[in-house]
Amino acid sequence: MAEVDAVSEFKEGLSLLRNNYARKALSYFTRAIELDKTNPFYMSYLGLAMAAGERNWDAGEELCLQAIKMRRTQPELYLNLADVYRLAGKRSEAIEALTQGMTMTKRDARIVEALIRFGRRRQPVIPFLGRDHFINRGLGKLRYRLSRPSQQQSNS
Repeated sequence: MAEVDAVSEFKEGLSLLRNNYARKALSYFTRAIELDKTNPFYMSYLGLAMAAGERNWDAGEELCLQAIKMRRTQPELYLNLADVYRLAGKRSEAIEALTQGMTMTKRDARIVEALIRFGRRRQPVIPFLGRDHFINRGLGKLRYRLSRPSQQQSNS
């Protein structure tokens, strides 16, 4: 009976999290963990909800890492950890987590897709200026606009 309760709590939390109600999802994930402390998915999603809802990056990261230690071959766990890092502004750590996940999960398609979404940043247009320098930002936006196919040409 407790297992069914944990699953229903988890499903409700997952629904809330997917609809951008991370704070509301926290209580459901917490109850699911209380009912089944050994489930790495409950732990991982609780960590993601803590990061998204409370901006508690450290606790979210720790929970996700514990979940990965419990089940290293589950792609979702790496995706959740990468999302925690992304929310915390740690882009390189997110890419590293996904790269490690790709190794452990035999190139799972979801992880490959997430890595593609992160993409690689180009070099700054003027390398001796910082990436955030207003000239590099302006020239970078111009380079981006010029490098993609024109929408107007295809509409004519």
